[in-house]
Amino acid sequence: MPTDRLVGWTVTLGLTALAFVVRVIGLGYPDKLVFDETYYPKDAWSLLHFGHEREWPADANERVVAGETLIMGDGPAFVVHPPLGKWLIAGGEALFGMTSFGWRFSACVFGALLVLITIRLVRRITRSTLLGGAAGVLLTFDGLAFVMSRIGLLDGFQAFFLVAGVSALVADRDWFRTRLADHLLARGLPDLGGLAGPVVLWRPWRVLAGVMFGMAVGVKWSSLYVVAAFGLLSVLWDVGARRLAGASRRSLLGLLVDGVPAFVSVVVLGALVYLSTWAGWLATQGGYYRDWGRTNPEATSVQLLGAPLASLLHYHSQMYGFHTGDFINNQSHGYDADPIGWLVLARTIGIDAVNNIEPGVDGCPLDVDRCQRVITGIGTPLLWWVGAACLVVAVVWWLMRRDWRFGVPVVGVASTWLPWFQYTDRPTFLFYAVTIIPFTVLAVCLLIGLAMGPPEAPRRRVATMVSAVFVALVVVNFIYFHPVWTDALLSYREWAARMWLRTWI
Repeated sequence: MPTDRLVGWTVTLGLTALAFVVRVIGLGYPDKLVFDETYYPKDAWSLLHFGHEREWPADANERVVAGETLIMGDGPAFVVHPPLGKWLIAGGEALFGMTSFGWRFSACVFGALLVLITIRLVRRITRSTLLGGAAGVLLTFDGLAFVMSRIGLLDGFQAFFLVAGVSALVADRDWFRTRLADHLLARGLPDLGGLAGPVVLWRPWRVLAGVMFGMAVGVKWSSLYVVAAFGLLSVLWDVGARRLAGASRRSLLGLLVDGVPAFVSVVVLGALVYLSTWAGWLATQGGYYRDWGRTNPEATSVQLLGAPLASLLHYHSQMYGFHTGDFINNQSHGYDADPIGWLVLARTIGIDAVNNIEPGVDGCPLDVDRCQRVITGIGTPLLWWVGAACLVVAVVWWLMRRDWRFGVPVVGVASTWLPWFQYTDRPTFLFYAVTIIPFTVLAVCLLIGLAMGPPEAPRRRVATMVSAVFVALVVVNFIYFHPVWTDALLSYREWAARMWLRTWI
């Protein structure tokens, strides 16, 4: 690891503070529920007051903006995502009330924390504070990460917990290899001599990964794909470590001696953490399907698990049916974005729009045809397009050069992107890809590191200058698109100049 620990944390905290400031300015505008904020902030407010989600009247959005907040009905609401993300939104509402700033504040905080954890992940993998800092700048000025940090949705929380879980497993990789080295040094051995090596049951970083992954699933179920992919990759890292230490063929025993404890730490512990996110629903009586177990005492699940857990299991089966059933599969949406185009921003997502503002109205200049205010969910184009190319190189480098570092962004993108291809019969949206961009940034920084080479490499100065120019251009690109991410007033011509592809309209 780099020895500049103080500098590393100074860079990390400085860029995290910058990310927060960039995101928090104008956070409460527009002062209304936009896009899917019609669901989660109201669910969060119900959780805060009753411990479970309640139904709201049809005119709730307008009444909430007008200051009427305790207007929930007596009946429960059927929700299709676990409660943790909504509890986090509720934290902001507890601090600042049921206001646009309140229900977006937690997303803003976690958007900045996503920058922090990405910096630390990139720094650890690249062994470079410079590249970790570059990652922080790139993610700070990514448009999709920016927008998702300023709206009361769930995906920004999910992205943070996923990257935190992956970071913990990468740290565990270093930690375990250090333990193997310590084992050899303590015994004066050059290698394991064909033996499998020690069984290490207590691995704190892997336990932390289980907690983070459990929370990620507690925000959205799609996190399960990442848990499975990196759980397997982590065990393969263990096998590779034992082989490197001289275990030879017996390194495959790592699949058992490391795999079983890993399953307990990541999967079993993660499941318990996930279950804990439903504590409010379990501790109260008014939640949807909460009394299912009591009214169905003959059910096998009730007899095996008891009424509360059986009710929760039944609820989960209904949630799964919603996500995979005919109802959602028969829906359509104007901003449906096929996953095949996500990495190159083939389709945007409209968050909010006020179109055809007449000249002289709402500050629209008199010398233009018309104006509009929009919030468009889209990444910073230069970063995403270069990132897509870097991901292709990362795949080749990982497979051909067997460089483990490149496997992290490749597996990260694969597990947050490819699973969505099985759901193309239902609407899918670009904002799901906010979980992808931290891994794309990692791939970009790894390629920058390759281009720069070691400190004594003749090409290092030129590569560093080119890389610095690229990072600066990403910031410029962000500034140019900033108005379409913040509902700023633009003339139609100014807005159209930023719609580089017809599919963005």
